[in-house]
Amino acid sequence: MAKKMDLKDIVQDAFDGNIKQISGSDAAFLYAESPTSPMHIATLNIVEGSLKFEDFRSIVKSKMHLIPKFRQRLMNVPMNLDYPYWVNDPNFDIDLHLTRIRLPDPANWKTLRKMTSTIFSAPLDLRRPLWSVHFIEGLDEIAQVPKGSVAILSKVHHVMIDGSSGVGIMGVLFDKDEDAKAKTAPKPASFEPDPLPDDLSLLLKSGYGFFKNPFKLPVTIAETAYAFMKSKASKTLSIQKEFTTARYPVPITIFNGSISARRTWGTAILSFDRVNTLRKKSGGSVNDIIVAICAGAIRKYLLEKEKLPLQPLVANVPISIRNENDKSTGNKIANMMIQLATHIEDPLERLEYIMEQTMLGKSRHKTMGAKTLGKMADAVPFGLANLAAGLYSKYNIKDLHRPPFNVTITNVPGPRNLLYLNGHKVVSMFGLTPVVDGFGLIIAAFSYNGQLTITATSDAKTMPDADKFARYIRDAANELEVLIKDSKKVKTAEAKKAKVNSKSTVFFSALKRYLKKETKMVATYKGIYHIEVDMGATSECWEINLTGKDAVVKKSKNLDPETLIAIEDANLYAMYKGTLLFDELKIQRRIKMSGTVANKNKLTKLVKTFLDR
Repeated sequence: MAKKMDLKDIVQDAFDGNIKQISGSDAAFLYAESPTSPMHIATLNIVEGSLKFEDFRSIVKSKMHLIPKFRQRLMNVPMNLDYPYWVNDPNFDIDLHLTRIRLPDPANWKTLRKMTSTIFSAPLDLRRPLWSVHFIEGLDEIAQVPKGSVAILSKVHHVMIDGSSGVGIMGVLFDKDEDAKAKTAPKPASFEPDPLPDDLSLLLKSGYGFFKNPFKLPVTIAETAYAFMKSKASKTLSIQKEFTTARYPVPITIFNGSISARRTWGTAILSFDRVNTLRKKSGGSVNDIIVAICAGAIRKYLLEKEKLPLQPLVANVPISIRNENDKSTGNKIANMMIQLATHIEDPLERLEYIMEQTMLGKSRHKTMGAKTLGKMADAVPFGLANLAAGLYSKYNIKDLHRPPFNVTITNVPGPRNLLYLNGHKVVSMFGLTPVVDGFGLIIAAFSYNGQLTITATSDAKTMPDADKFARYIRDAANELEVLIKDSKKVKTAEAKKAKVNSKSTVFFSALKRYLKKETKMVATYKGIYHIEVDMGATSECWEINLTGKDAVVKKSKNLDPETLIAIEDANLYAMYKGTLLFDELKIQRRIKMSGTVANKNKLTKLVKTFLDR
C-alpha cells in the first residue's frame, strides 16, 4: 500500500540524515551503465570441502548489519534533477540476492568458467540493493580442488564502492582461523526500515541541499574544470606526453572497438614466490614482472591473429596515491601509462624497457606504488578514462580518435595467509572486472596465500578465446623465467672473463678528431656531456667536455645524470657505421637520455651533426 501523504512525514523525510545522497564520482559509475556494459565487479572464490548452503546463508544473514549498503537501494529524484539517494529497502529479502545452483556435468574448470561468464554478463537489478551472490555446488573435476567443493561468485555494483563497503560482502564473511566452524552464527541484527520516501520528500531534500549550498553547481563546474586542466598539465609534464605526440601514437587494436554483452574471462595461476624470485634476479618490481608477463601474452595473442601493430601497445596501470595516514574512503588512483614494448621480440629486452617506463612513471607521478593497494576499492582497474568512454560509447565518439591506452593492467595485493569460510579453506580468489566500449580487455592480478592469479576479462566479440590468452600468460611467464635464469648464468660467466673491449670506441676516436678539426663546434655546444655504453656484463662511460678552448673526449668514471645518453655498444657502433639512424633508435627507445631539455637538445644536435658530417 502506498504511503499516506502527510505534510509532517514529508518534511521529516526531507530532513532525515540517514538518507544519504551518492557522490558525483559514484554517480558516474551508475550513469556509465549500458546494455553491453553493466558496471559491477565480481569475485570468484573456490572453497574447499562441502560447505552447506544453509550454513552459508546463515552466516551472510548474520553479518548484513556490518555492511549497511547491502540492505539499501537507490531512489532517483523526480525527473533526475539531482543525484540519487541511498535509502533502506523495506522490501529487502536476502533470498532475492542469494542463488543456489549446481555446476552441470562435466563439473570441470571449463564449465565453471562458462557458467560464471554468463552470470557476470547479467546486469544487477537497479530497483534492489545492488549485489548478488551465486553459491555454485559440485566442483567435482577441477584439479587440486577436493571433490564436492563450492564456488562463490559475488557481484557488487561499482556505485556502492566507497572504501568501507568496497571490500564487498566476502570481506566480512572470511575468517582467519579454521576454528570458526565450531562457532554458531550469531542471531541476525534487527532491521526495521522506514517506508520509502516519496517523490516530494526527495525533491524537498534535494532543494534543501541546494539552498544549504547554493554554490554547489558552480563549485562542481570549477572543480571539474580544474581537474581537466590539471590532467592536461600532468600530460604536458609527464611521460604521457610522449604517448600523445605524433611520434609516439597509441595504436588502434582489436581491444579498442565496440564490445558485446557477453563476458569472457580466463585466468593463469602462478606461484607468487616464483614471480618474486624473478623480481629479485631482474632488479625490477613485482609489478614490472606482471606487466612484462602480460605484455608477452598480448604480443603472442596478437601475432597469432596477425593483428600486432608496429607501435608498442600502451597500458593503463593504476597506482594508488593514498597516503598511509589517509582515512578517507574515496578512490585515490593515478593512471600511469606504460608502453608495453610489444614491438620488441626478446622478452628480456621487453622487461628492461618496461622497467624503465615504470621507473619514470612512478617518479613523475610521485606515487607510493602498488603496495598501497590494500583494499579492493582502491584498485579500480579502469579509472576515469573508461568511465568517460562508457558515457559516450553510444555515440561512437571513440571511432573519431585514437584511444588514450589499449589495455588496463592492475595488480592488487591480497591476504598473504589462508582464509576460511565456516572452517572451510578458501583455495583461490579471482577478480572479474567490467569492460566498456573502446576498452575491451582488463587484466587483474591478485595475490593470495602464495598464489598469484592473473585474470583477463573481456567480451565474446573482443576475445572469444580468453582461455587461450590465459595459456599465453603462463607461456610468457615460463619463457621469461628461463631467459632470466640463463641471462644470470651468462652474466656471471662473462664477469669472470677478461675485460670486454668496446666496438664503439671508434665512434669516440672519430668524434675526438672531428671536434679537434671543427673548433667552432666547441663554442656552439658548450657543456659537459656523458655517454654510457652498455656492453652486457660491463659498461663504460665517456665524457665529452666542451667547456674549454679545446674539446676533450675521454673515458670517465663519473656519470652526470643531468646530461647523459645510455646506449648499447652494438647500437652505437651500428649508428656510427650508418646502418642504424639516431632518430630510429630514439623512437624505439634504444637510446635513453636524461637531463634538462636544453642539454638533451644540444647533445642530440652534436651527435647528429657529427654523424651527418
